[in-house]
Amino acid sequence: MPEIEHMAWLGGWEGYEVCHIERMAGPEIWIYLAPQPARAMVCGGCGAAVRDLHELTYRQIRDLPILEARTWLVLPRRRVRCPSCGPKLERVSWLVPYARVTKRLAESVARLCAVLPIKHVAAFFGLGWDAVKAIDKRHLERALGPVDLDGVRVIAMDEFALHKGHRYATVIVDPTCKRVLWVGRGRGREDVRSFFELLGEAGRARIEAVVMDMNGAYESEVRHQCPQAEIVYDLFHVVAKYGREVIDRVRVDEANRLKGDKAARKVIKGARWLLLRNRDTIGKPEDRVRLDELLTANRALMTVYVLRDDLRQLWHLRNAEEAVLACRDWFRRALDSDIEPLAEFARKLYAYSAGIVAHCRWPLHTGLLEGINNKIKVIKRMAYGFRDDAYFFLKIRAAYPGIPG
Repeated sequence: MPEIEHMAWLGGWEGYEVCHIERMAGPEIWIYLAPQPARAMVCGGCGAAVRDLHELTYRQIRDLPILEARTWLVLPRRRVRCPSCGPKLERVSWLVPYARVTKRLAESVARLCAVLPIKHVAAFFGLGWDAVKAIDKRHLERALGPVDLDGVRVIAMDEFALHKGHRYATVIVDPTCKRVLWVGRGRGREDVRSFFELLGEAGRARIEAVVMDMNGAYESEVRHQCPQAEIVYDLFHVVAKYGREVIDRVRVDEANRLKGDKAARKVIKGARWLLLRNRDTIGKPEDRVRLDELLTANRALMTVYVLRDDLRQLWHLRNAEEAVLACRDWFRRALDSDIEPLAEFARKLYAYSAGIVAHCRWPLHTGLLEGINNKIKVIKRMAYGFRDDAYFFLKIRAAYPGIPG
């Protein structure tokens, strides 16, 4: 039969030969296989050659589509009687264990799952959502394996939202090679403790610096587990906090102070995003003019805006003595400003000044983590939400496997 002769072009099915092909509507192709008579049976447990047959059943297995036709294999599955293992399914090299798909179909599914939502991959191959997810999860577990923590000396920690309703998880990254080391549910001390237990005593002793936002739980656990490590506070989180607690608060206070001047009040109320942006990132010339006019007309907004830029500059210093002096000067000007939200922020930030100065010795930041957080949002959208934390965390690890050294 010509069709049977041409099956060799497709790679065939090791240990089996084609005995019949049916072309069905749909379109579908059904290929009936039979064991090659001369080939010995192999125990699925120990891998030894076995002669005795215990049981024979027939299974329907999905393979890669042939010319866009869904392809089914009707395969006799032999259960052998192994002297060592007892009754075991025969080992078939091209089948995925515990799944009714071939390895080449599973590999194609996993490749598409890296770039497409599970829903779309399932529709493309005509498989169930759960079947595609199980295939991809097994592939990721096999491809990623246990995380290698040997040689890790610097880590970055951040939180991200798992779902709506203030449910969070923590991601820990090696910023030197952009590799996700660990992902776990929660953002408290007990939640991140399992990572440090995974590091082991020698691994914890190797940690030299940890970059984070001003999360008290993270800091407490790091100081307990790695007392020798320097805490480095991230610029992005500090400036974002400054924007919320100082610039936004002063803008609202100034707008309320100008209740009698509706035009001026409207200008200040509508300038939120303009005030939160850096001047060098404002693209439109008319927006820069608006910002300059606003700052010129309002001393309080000018003060908090200028001190925000000066605060950012602290992270660009590389000399520790210079950084200490610059920090002291910034705190002095903030406290002398007579702007209560600014003074209150400075009083709170003062306790973290050592972590700001540490940036001179460890010029690290969690910008990578912010990028990972954005990627996590994309992964969640592609999956239309995740109900399986282990699978979700594997997808995050796969997205950031690290840059080879």
